[in-house]
Amino acid sequence: MPAKRLKEFLDSHNIKYIVISHSRAFTAQETAISAHIPGKELAKTVMVKADGKMAMAVLPASYKVDFDLLRKATGSGRVEIANEKEFKDMFPECEIGAMPPFGNLYGVDVFVARSLTEDKEIAFNAGSHRELVRMAYKDFERLVKPKVMEFSVET
Repeated sequence: MPAKRLKEFLDSHNIKYIVISHSRAFTAQETAISAHIPGKELAKTVMVKADGKMAMAVLPASYKVDFDLLRKATGSGRVEIANEKEFKDMFPECEIGAMPPFGNLYGVDVFVARSLTEDKEIAFNAGSHRELVRMAYKDFERLVKPKVMEFSVET
């Protein structure tokens, strides 16, 4: 079952979604393969610090964060990847590295790569390394209100 906070939030907004169970996987590309989803259609969440403030950078699994682009897009002086120790307690119901891209539930800004907005659906970790949630991108955008920008490059 998806993280309780996420499930309750989606259900309270009458959002249609499906849960996809898959073999335990830790990297976004492994997850995409295990769940039989193309890497460009699976969103991964990378925790970053923009001028010391924690944020979620959400991008296709087959892409990587370009920190120079992200720094420019956010207008930050410094952007870096966050250390797991710095954010693990922010998502108590989630396995480390499997938090859903719903920063609004955790008081964290969400930056979404423009390429994710091109698909009708978005799939993402649901709080564990064994489950994904797939839902309409327009519902995700309406609920999360992410800042859409260019900050990723294909690997």
